[in-house]
Amino acid sequence: MKIIKNIEVPTGNILIVKGEKGYLEMLSLGDYGKEHNLKCDAMGLNRELSKVEHTKLMPLEDKWVITISTQYGCSMGCQFCDVSKVGKGINATYNDLIRQVLTGIKLHPEVEYSKRLNIHYARMGEPTFNPFVLDATKWLKTHIDPEYKIHPVVSTMLPKNNEWLKTFIHTWIRIKNRLLKGEAGLQFSINSTNDKERELIFNKQALPLEEIPKLMDESIPNGRKFTLNFAIANWEIDPDKLLKYFSPEDYIIKLTPMHKTIAAEKNNIKTTGDYTTYYPYKEIEEKLKSAGYDVLVFIASKEEDESRITCGNAILADRAKTIKEV
Repeated sequence: MKIIKNIEVPTGNILIVKGEKGYLEMLSLGDYGKEHNLKCDAMGLNRELSKVEHTKLMPLEDKWVITISTQYGCSMGCQFCDVSKVGKGINATYNDLIRQVLTGIKLHPEVEYSKRLNIHYARMGEPTFNPFVLDATKWLKTHIDPEYKIHPVVSTMLPKNNEWLKTFIHTWIRIKNRLLKGEAGLQFSINSTNDKERELIFNKQALPLEEIPKLMDESIPNGRKFTLNFAIANWEIDPDKLLKYFSPEDYIIKLTPMHKTIAAEKNNIKTTGDYTTYYPYKEIEEKLKSAGYDVLVFIASKEEDESRITCGNAILADRAKTIKEV
């Protein structure tokens, strides 16, 4: 797969690559390590984090994150995301998905193994629209050198207009539970427990909360629990509502900052306070823990946010001053 542009950022690389239908965007990233940017009592990380500053990364041999696009653009139109400006969501091909991962690995030929190679289906596009995600994951499991311990993760907004959504989710759960023996993740972007707010956030495209348990049909995770993700932006997070639909035995809650995309800033969607510190998340975390949930708080550094490694798109003109093209 040809690399069109390699953009160095403080934690790794954003790549624009040539797929079979046009340009795709992917990431190859290191990690600060859970001692620096995570708080999760269930993992024994129960200290209060101070401000997260950019620091030395873990060796890629210990943890490596490759995030790939599942579509060329996206049709969801979420209020906080820039990707819909690239174009409508046209599915990446089976080869596109595999080659993005292999391109990320080849970026560091000096790295001969990784104890945890996270493969995130979470850049451009809504992954549940693309059935090749399922087949490509099976290929990666059987063909990537076993010295790279893969941990693929699907992150979805649960689009209500996807007639194959339930089939995709249940097939992914079988892959997670059986083929990968728990070494995979399934993350739902929830952001609010208020369905009116969710209609606005997700452009009326996401399932209402009460429909998600019907979709899951009492599925039980092997390995890490299913994840409910909340990007903190003054939206409602009501533990009592969550308890109606999601058992703490099967679901962990992840709190993250709302990253400063062009769309988020235009729509005045932001995390109140200094998102690089623990305090914007503290009160919410305590309420969720009191309801019986395991809670994982992920805190980004200023450098991570400004380099646009999460929501946002390098194919569009990027405003970040920290990016150096090579």
